Amino acid sequence: MNTEITDNNDTHGLARFEAQGTVYPFSRVPPVNLASRRACQSVARNRTCRAGRCNIAAHPKSSGPDAVAWISALLPAAFALSLGSALPAWIWMWLIAYALFLGAKWVTIQRFLRSGKRVGSGRLLAYLLLWPGMEVRAFSGTSPGPSPAGREWAGAAARMLFGAAVVWVGVPLMGATRSFITGWIGMIGVVLLLHFGLFHLLSLLWRALGINARPIMRSLAGATSLSGFWGERWNTAFSNLMHENVFKPLTKWAGPGSALFLVFLISGVLHELVISVPAHGGYGLPTAYFVLQGLALLFERSQPGRRLGIGSGWKGRCFVVLVAGVPAFGLFHPLFIDRVILPMLHAIGAT
Repeated sequence: MNTEITDNNDTHGLARFEAQGTVYPFSRVPPVNLASRRACQSVARNRTCRAGRCNIAAHPKSSGPDAVAWISALLPAAFALSLGSALPAWIWMWLIAYALFLGAKWVTIQRFLRSGKRVGSGRLLAYLLLWPGMEVRAFSGTSPGPSPAGREWAGAAARMLFGAAVVWVGVPLMGATRSFITGWIGMIGVVLLLHFGLFHLLSLLWRALGINARPIMRSLAGATSLSGFWGERWNTAFSNLMHENVFKPLTKWAGPGSALFLVFLISGVLHELVISVPAHGGYGLPTAYFVLQGLALLFERSQPGRRLGIGSGWKGRCFVVLVAGVPAFGLFHPLFIDRVILPMLHAIGAT
């Protein structure tokens, strides 16, 4: 999961929270921040304008998707959720994930078309079905992405092969005596095979054809801040989607801090659908994980966080491991490993 959290507007917005005073720390709590912001907006809307003038500029109409687009985007997920009793848990997981993926694609396409842009149906179909990224403007544009170098092809192929080796060689070597560890090893292998391998090769292929399709994953070893981890390195397809279609609209309504927290809360709910629902258990753990990420990110950007230096360097790396890495064992909880991942590994011949 991941949200785009490195946008300059977000940084400037969060900087405005750094007013001094005894109530400042309490005001940073997202629900309190949201309530105070809404109260101020209500006073501003209803204040008396003197001399026939008001200094409040009208907000332009949002260019994001309307309610119809959002509702229609949820229909594939609703259909997928209705099939749970008829499918093995691991197939149900992939079906829900793909349904959410198609819904997200529909939201980005609707927003793109509403902006007045035009592109061939073939390009849109390729974006919908043959590319996991969510940057429809870049994919549909005429500016090619950076030309792929030979070493990038080799690196992506090596990661895919290594992921396959982890799944079909490493997992069998572990055996069934340590099921939780075996499941985690298999899950890491699948991520290497798909996200860091196959999807990167797909990016290279599109870029070789002159289409700007940037990789959705970058090396996690370079993450020296929680902001950089979620905004620039882990699944940027999801972070781009949330930034453009959720964070920006919410910022106008709730302010950047609360909007950021709400984005992580929404991410938690979406992960419940893909993780806890197919596992028939562990409800609340994915949401708790992403709530922790949102609160930790706000702390990283606060004055105390900057004084501690947890947004860069070795301290930042440690903070990322402590906040995003260690609690991931609760995100992908034992019930999910036991009821979804292990049966999937068995079905694909890894165990």
